[in-house]
Amino acid sequence: MPAMQVSRKVDYALRAMIYLSFQEGGQPCSVGQIASDEGIPKKFLEKIIQDLIHHGLVHSTRGAQGGYTLARSAGTVTFKDVIEAIEGPVSLNVCVGESGERSDNICTLYPRCAMLSVWQEAQNRVMDLFASTTLADVRTRHGSLPRVADDVVAG
Repeated sequence: MPAMQVSRKVDYALRAMIYLSFQEGGQPCSVGQIASDEGIPKKFLEKIIQDLIHHGLVHSTRGAQGGYTLARSAGTVTFKDVIEAIEGPVSLNVCVGESGERSDNICTLYPRCAMLSVWQEAQNRVMDLFASTTLADVRTRHGSLPRVADDVVAG
C-alpha cells in the first residue's frame, strides 16, 4: 500500500459530502440513495455518516421524508473539515504536525535531519489546499453531480 494515500473512508466521506452539496434546496437523501449513486458500500457509509453527524457536518432528519443534509453551507465546509472529522489531524510524517511545526519528541533524527524542511513545506502546502477547498468549490468546478455508479456499472 502506498504510504501517502487517502483512505477509502475519507474518499467515501468526501464523495458523500459532495453528493449532499449537489442536492437542490437541501433535499434530504437516504444513505441507500447516496451509497447506490456513489458506489459506496451502504453499511460502511452508515458509519461514516455517523462520524460526520458527530462532527457537525451532516444533519439527520427523521421520518418518511427524512434523510441526511449538510449541516452547514457547502461554501463553509472544507476538505480539511471532512478529513479531520473522519481521521483526525493530518500529518504527512511523524516529524511535522498538522500546521507544519516540528515535533521534537517523536523523531530522534530531528536535530540533524536534512529532510525536515521539505516535510514541513509539503505539510503546509497540503493543509493549505485542504483548508481552502470547499464543497462549493468542487460543485462549481463540475456544474453537475458526477454519477459514479454509472461509471462503475459501465466499466
